[in-house]
Amino acid sequence: MGATLELKYFNSYWVKKLSNVVDANPQPTAPYANVPQAYANDNTNDWFIEEARIRGGYNNTITDLGVKAHIVEDNPNKQNRFNTIIYSGVFNSRTGINQTNVFSVGEDITRSVDPVHGSIQKLYAEDTNLIIFQEDKVNRALIDKDAIYSAEGNATVTSSQQVIGQIVPYKGEYGISTDPYSFAIYGYRKYFTDRKRGCVLRLTSAGEIIEISGYGMHDFFRDALAANVSKIRGGWDMHTKNYILSIQNTDGSFNTLSFDETVQGWTSRLSFKPSWIFSLSSTFFTTNSGKLYEHYGSANYANFYGVEYDSTVKVVLNAQPSTVKVFKTINYEGTNDWIVNSIVASSGDIGQVPISKYAQPTSLSDYSAELFTNSFKKKENKYFANILNSSSATAGEVVFGNNITGVKGFFNTIEFSLDNSINQKRELFAVSSETVESSY
Repeated sequence: MGATLELKYFNSYWVKKLSNVVDANPQPTAPYANVPQAYANDNTNDWFIEEARIRGGYNNTITDLGVKAHIVEDNPNKQNRFNTIIYSGVFNSRTGINQTNVFSVGEDITRSVDPVHGSIQKLYAEDTNLIIFQEDKVNRALIDKDAIYSAEGNATVTSSQQVIGQIVPYKGEYGISTDPYSFAIYGYRKYFTDRKRGCVLRLTSAGEIIEISGYGMHDFFRDALAANVSKIRGGWDMHTKNYILSIQNTDGSFNTLSFDETVQGWTSRLSFKPSWIFSLSSTFFTTNSGKLYEHYGSANYANFYGVEYDSTVKVVLNAQPSTVKVFKTINYEGTNDWIVNSIVASSGDIGQVPISKYAQPTSLSDYSAELFTNSFKKKENKYFANILNSSSATAGEVVFGNNITGVKGFFNTIEFSLDNSINQKRELFAVSSETVESSY
């Protein structure tokens, strides 16, 4: 839609052609109509003359030329300065000054980082510093101040006329690769990924870069980030205070995980594939297929984007790691409705599965049946179940099959699951097992 703007200043006039001039009448028939005869037959509204002299007369008073709106560049070719930041003039809404479209070539308005570390992928302003994420390096720049270093290497911050001051790199050969959308922040902690190095990182307030993927997940992220990754999305879950990271591959597969700062570890794998991740006023949101979804609402648990999932928890029991043990029971603390999907020991022994959930007996026959079913029993608000060995006999074993209690190995992997169709909160606090040292 067009707009009419009233200007309070000018440095030129537009002299409009008002009438035609014919050869028989060389004198102008109206003011400002003395135009070249080659254009005499053109329509009146075809063109204008931009003139700096009053009335366009020869040697008439000329207006001040003022500032040139356009200059001729000696090298008008486009430059792609992938490692450079440029800033404009100031903007002050209180005084009405708006110089955001002013880029004076007479001032030092650019700052460049080392191009050997790749292009600038993300900028983040924190207090009076600017954090610059390159593909292979993370830097910080002072804003409206500069640093003077003494002979001992100590820096003294001073005020400066420069908008972006000295650029100083953080320690460590890490960057954000080409995944700026993996960035998330909470407080002074910044989280991001470095796909080239196969790691997930945290930048602390002290300027230290910590590889949080090394908290028990180094091999996983090394393989996941080396695959055919199409995009990486990161965000902060304000509800649980977790960093949520979704690694999405070109074949449609994905890995969405949560990192908990309080336990210094990756606590859960999630079943949703978000397009974007963010939090607003302590509420966690994601988007998928152009729709916005609120998490931790009143809908069914583990229901993501209209699909219901079952919650699963895989536990590795490994008390006394150097001892071969027989795992006789499986016990847990939490709410009802948890079942066991699989029991596999390190030796290859397999427990009889599934172990069904606890059912409250209501009659004498129910109590009698409970003694002979492979299900959880409840005692003092804890749930217990025997592990029945269902693996084939090995050489040297005398008794095997359902008559064998427990599975043998250095460690035991047990998978719990929960039917989330019941719209109630379910929790699993602790898992343990009664073991004895193997005699074989």
